[in-house]
Amino acid sequence: MNATATENHVNQPEIWLIRHGETEWSLSGQHTGRTDIPLTDHGREQARSLRPVLAAQPFDLVLCSPMSRARDTCAEAGLGAQAEEEPRLSEWNYGIYEGRTTKDIRAEDPDWAVWTSPIPEGENVEDIQARAESLIQRLLATNGRIALFSHAHFLRVLGACWMADSAALGAHLLLDTASVSVLGFDRETRALKQWNVRYPQS
Repeated sequence: MNATATENHVNQPEIWLIRHGETEWSLSGQHTGRTDIPLTDHGREQARSLRPVLAAQPFDLVLCSPMSRARDTCAEAGLGAQAEEEPRLSEWNYGIYEGRTTKDIRAEDPDWAVWTSPIPEGENVEDIQARAESLIQRLLATNGRIALFSHAHFLRVLGACWMADSAALGAHLLLDTASVSVLGFDRETRALKQWNVRYPQS
């Protein structure tokens, strides 16, 4: 389905994307896919800073990645009791590049990019796009406001697929730790309502 075309959905959910708080590997720039890295103390503080804005919104569904950094962000942000685990919210599987920085990888392969290069033993961009599109179908079948606690690359892919059915567009969507983004509709067309907002706002 072409997200840029006019769509006729009975349901028009509003989807809040919350990236997990800071970890040691998010600080260092190491690719963190399936390694279960905990939040730093600052990451927990970031998550708690989301409580007021999330408490002001009634959520009809809260979905969370299985990884502890996402689950703990959800709990610290005040929505842990409502959360349901959703494996499709897991981060990109980086395969042989897990735990490595882009700078380190490019020392061996100068043209390497997660968006365009093969990912041996992991997910290529086509794989993660298929996963995101599968999740979008679940979201479109749900009415109301939905919160998703997940990871930077996967949420960038999800936003890109929501808007344009193209995971590669996610390369242009930066996402900070403990940021909040919102997907929704402009009339019948899927749209980006808010991107990469951090709280408290200065």
